[in-house]
Amino acid sequence: MKKRIISMLLVLLVVTSMACSQSAWGNSNASELFSDAIDQPLQVATAVVVNPSLITIDEDLIYQQEDVLVQLYENVSQGVVAIQTIGSLGEGLGSGFVYDHEGHIVTNYHVIEGAEDLEIDFVSGHKVRGTVIATDLDSDLAVIKIDVSADILNPIPLADSDLVKVGQTVVAIGNPFGLNSTMTLGIVSAKGRTMDSFRESPNGGTFTAGDLLQTDASINPGNSGGPLINLSGQIIGLNRAIRTTDTNGDGEPVNSGIGFAVSSNVIRKVVPALISNGLYDYPYIGVSARDELTLLEREALGLENLTGAYVVAVVEEGPAESSGLQAGTQETDYLGLYGGGDLIIGIDDVDVRVFGDLLSYLITHKSPGDEIRLKILRDGDVKELTIVLGKRP
Repeated sequence: MKKRIISMLLVLLVVTSMACSQSAWGNSNASELFSDAIDQPLQVATAVVVNPSLITIDEDLIYQQEDVLVQLYENVSQGVVAIQTIGSLGEGLGSGFVYDHEGHIVTNYHVIEGAEDLEIDFVSGHKVRGTVIATDLDSDLAVIKIDVSADILNPIPLADSDLVKVGQTVVAIGNPFGLNSTMTLGIVSAKGRTMDSFRESPNGGTFTAGDLLQTDASINPGNSGGPLINLSGQIIGLNRAIRTTDTNGDGEPVNSGIGFAVSSNVIRKVVPALISNGLYDYPYIGVSARDELTLLEREALGLENLTGAYVVAVVEEGPAESSGLQAGTQETDYLGLYGGGDLIIGIDDVDVRVFGDLLSYLITHKSPGDEIRLKILRDGDVKELTIVLGKRP
């Protein structure tokens, strides 16, 4: 094993004049003290060498880590594609990945939205036209079909995103700003994030997309639809969006270190239905809830629990209303926040800390027609309600 020994000198700067200045400012006879100090020999910062130590760098370990990333890219990049679109709104660029040996490519819905012509480019240089066969506006997914020989297709396997841990190393492969087959490195920053979907709800708002992974791997325009991959070469998510306030010279958003990816378990559940049926029906409770509440808001609502999803609205004639779930109706000191609603603290045997926990469980583990048990807090008492899930209207 190769090892390189580097001797490090730890330097401590001792600045004595700073202490003198502080004591002089704190004394009423400051001028006298300054006069005395002038007569003293000038004291300057001195460098004192303390605790010399030896740092051992294991070069073999570094090379092994590099080899993992190099091998990962060589194995996986063959299954990542660039997607060029032409439509009434102009040209666009995104990414995607090979889903199976039948020629199905998975990407984001917003990548192909409004496209009239699709070009799919492989890292090998092979190019082919594609046809959109199904879309899912709830989780921003789309499936493209291409006709190529089997040796061109290199499907990338899906991981179980429920097993993903915050802090886990991941890579993103895609085509940021048209730079084909770019790999970036980062970690999983959080799980269970939510954001607005592209599908409108009956009340005029939008449904919520759930079970999103947050990552700091660099994601920029053109990365959308590309895979987020663990070190085993498995997809844990599909890169969807970034949160940023900065733009480049072309007005395009620039990476801020906060990116979001559709989890692999959402892909695993939705994509087969898109391929076979052309659509996927999401389970539906018929409830709106606050994801998180501040301490002051909880006090205004009279809630002692510091976690849970607070019910702010229940859809008429929906599954939640039929089960007896209640929204808040009593005015509080906060405009638009009403007290007396149920606080959801569990679903089946899963704890609900925030609304995202509830949504992630529903989307990845349940289907319309399934029965769930909600554990709620109502007026300080724990109750359990049984709900038969509908499908999103």
